[in-house]
Amino acid sequence: MTDAVKTAQPASALWAARAYAIAAVVVVLDQLSKYWILSVVRLPERETMEVIWPLQFTRIWNEGVSFGLLQAQHDVVRWGLVVFSIGVATLLAFWARSQTRLLPALGLGLVIGGAVGNAIDRARFGAVVDFIDVQRLGFFPWIFNIADSGITIGVILLLLDSLRPQRPAA
Repeated sequence: MTDAVKTAQPASALWAARAYAIAAVVVVLDQLSKYWILSVVRLPERETMEVIWPLQFTRIWNEGVSFGLLQAQHDVVRWGLVVFSIGVATLLAFWARSQTRLLPALGLGLVIGGAVGNAIDRARFGAVVDFIDVQRLGFFPWIFNIADSGITIGVILLLLDSLRPQRPAA
């Protein structure tokens, strides 16, 4: 085994551990926020609670994918989306094991956490709990949650990393 390979393995394991920790934080924050909106605030469906401009909470059940796309109103589709989400999270977790830089590790952790957070909702409730509403901004018509935010920000970070110039091999 070369010195470069010996050095790269511990570094990639460290970045993978960071990605997994970020994923765990996203899942915990996502599920706590959904518990809070459902069980503490008990915000009725489609009711709006003012927070601070432009933020308001409007609770909805999202039976589709992120931001309400591809509605899944049949139980087979629901469980298919759960399996798909967990499958994607698993593949991304394997990808995280090869990372050696901050941006992709952070992006993968956010996407993994978001996928797992929404899969938990789908398995428990048959739909995803969405409640963060910034529609008053005028250009963003969707209601979303922390898991959706993790997925979106994670994908943006992965795209930004892909635009980064590659260093030539030594």
